[in-house]
Amino acid sequence: MSGERLTVYEKPTCTTCRRLGELLQERGVDFERVDYHVEGIAEERLRELLAKAGLGPRDVLRTKEPLVAELGLDDPARSDDELFAAMAEHPVVVERPLVERGDRVVLARPPERVLALLD
Repeated sequence: MSGERLTVYEKPTCTTCRRLGELLQERGVDFERVDYHVEGIAEERLRELLAKAGLGPRDVLRTKEPLVAELGLDDPARSDDELFAAMAEHPVVVERPLVERGDRVVLARPPERVLALLD
């Protein structure tokens, strides 16, 4: 693997995030963990990550998260700007894990999707 390090934006208690960590460790991949539920993700950073992934904010909205409905984020009338602002303020509504390597990002659901970054 090249020198570009993997960064995993995760919630440590998330089953998918744990499976991803195990998969990377099995393959001997060095990676940095960011618990974005504690540290948060600034709106600009989130925009940058999703742009690298070719995703919009609706693509990473955790629709099963009760707060999404409470805040009305599932309303199709909500603008991307409104969604980004809400995601920066309430990281729990962002789907996980997001994995970054250089100029590429994947939403690793299922965890095997990370393999696309390891080539």
